[in-house]
Amino acid sequence: MTSMTGRPSSSWREGVTPYQWLVLFVAWLGWVFDSMDATIYAIVLHPALDELLRTSSGGATPETIGWHGGLIFSIFLIGWAIGGVLFGIVADRYGRTKTLIATILIYAVFTGLAALSQTWWHLAVYRFLTALGIGGEWAAGAALVAEVWPEDKRAKAAGLLQSAWAAGFFLAALFNLLLRGYGWRALFVVGIMPAVAALLVRLWVKEPERWVQAHRQESEAGTGSFAKLAELFRGDLLRPTLAGSTLAFVAVFGLWGSTNWTPTLITTLPDLQGLSREELSARVSYAIMALNVGALFGYLSFGPLADRFGRRPVFALMCAGSLVMLPITFLTPREYLHVLLLLPVLGFFNNGIFSGFPIYLPELYPTRLRATGAGFCFNAGRVFASVGPFLTGWLTATMGSVGQAVSVVGLIYVVGLLVLPFAPETRGKTLPD
Repeated sequence: MTSMTGRPSSSWREGVTPYQWLVLFVAWLGWVFDSMDATIYAIVLHPALDELLRTSSGGATPETIGWHGGLIFSIFLIGWAIGGVLFGIVADRYGRTKTLIATILIYAVFTGLAALSQTWWHLAVYRFLTALGIGGEWAAGAALVAEVWPEDKRAKAAGLLQSAWAAGFFLAALFNLLLRGYGWRALFVVGIMPAVAALLVRLWVKEPERWVQAHRQESEAGTGSFAKLAELFRGDLLRPTLAGSTLAFVAVFGLWGSTNWTPTLITTLPDLQGLSREELSARVSYAIMALNVGALFGYLSFGPLADRFGRRPVFALMCAGSLVMLPITFLTPREYLHVLLLLPVLGFFNNGIFSGFPIYLPELYPTRLRATGAGFCFNAGRVFASVGPFLTGWLTATMGSVGQAVSVVGLIYVVGLLVLPFAPETRGKTLPD
């Protein structure tokens, strides 16, 4: 790569304006809090449902906690899917920044309100409403970064954006350590923090010029929002929509049906039995941190690898690595230390695949359909993927082992490998207007 002066560029960061960095930072911060709020439930699943089921239904067993926990995970994913599709349409219609503000406020407020839950279904309702905002924030943020950053640096910027998910995991684990003596409700109260990010968006970020021009043309043409959604299934857009949706479904099903059960795996390890609730909570936090050390490397590696080898080969690498590492991580270790050593490798593949979506999905659609298309692909499959957590919970209760259940669910990555030959390759192509 060469700089504007004709000399070799010393860094891919050369030529990026302060405003472009600002847009990336604000979108990154919103996704950090997205991740933090989504992770909070995985961390407090056991103590929260243990308390709520005892007080509201008179009893809590590992089986009932697993069943209700999987059900709430599934409800959460359905809300995420609805929010992603709905607010993707809103972002194309009313703007990226306005949608960012609205969605951040939605997931911040309802995460905080989850602290008031008195029954398990109260918690399920709050998690559903939280998920509406989380799903919508991604669609607006991914489109915003893709349209503001330079063409030749877009993949690396998207990789940095997705690294926010690992940062959010670390933040949730850190608050869990700091607040472990205050109970699970305190962790949900912390989830109100993202409201700060909404204020920053309001003050600092303007609508991308690409969207302003496309919106003007759309207004003059009088094209309806839901007519635009139907366009995703017509002509040349049908194949990328089906391929992108299937890949996202595989990644989400694999993550929520397997990796997000890491806290449950930790609580069942033989060498940790007999620890106090506070000590066990600390071990869970350290495990989540270990998983996300690998995830962070995966997020940051996807962009450079995709620029070097193409989008499809790196998606294949992530699917194959996840397929292999899930049974190894969840079935073979019997000690906590062994799990800590395996989790970073699993995180690299199982979480790292998500960096591909803010890179790949916006590249499939023109500006007037970008947030709608990316939001639909990334989130529509969550309706079907919502079966994953429920299935894992049911398999855990049936098989008596979360490791066996996760290994069965992990076979979903075979579907990802099978669909990749039909996915368009976008490496080296400019962002469609």
